[in-house]
Amino acid sequence: MTARAAADLRRLFHSINGSDSLAARHWFNGLEAAILGLSEFPARHPATPENPTLRHLLYPSQSYVYRIIFTLDEANSLVKVLHIRHGSQKPLRR
Repeated sequence: MTARAAADLRRLFHSINGSDSLAARHWFNGLEAAILGLSEFPARHPATPENPTLRHLLYPSQSYVYRIIFTLDEANSLVKVLHIRHGSQKPLRR
């Protein structure tokens, strides 16, 4: 996980009041589990519309979707999480 993605995760936790709300903490833990789950079959996730060399995981698949944007180094079996964005944010710039 890049420093930017880690910062995105911290900001998100604070913005949903994860330390004060059991429901928010449960949702956040699910997000973290989904990110950790990228280690299994990461290639099943589609390329981003902005850049075909990047992939994204959508979490959850409801109206308030977050995009976990990552790269996949298949030769070395590495997944690198680059950014975590709310689905309503403008597309990434190249």
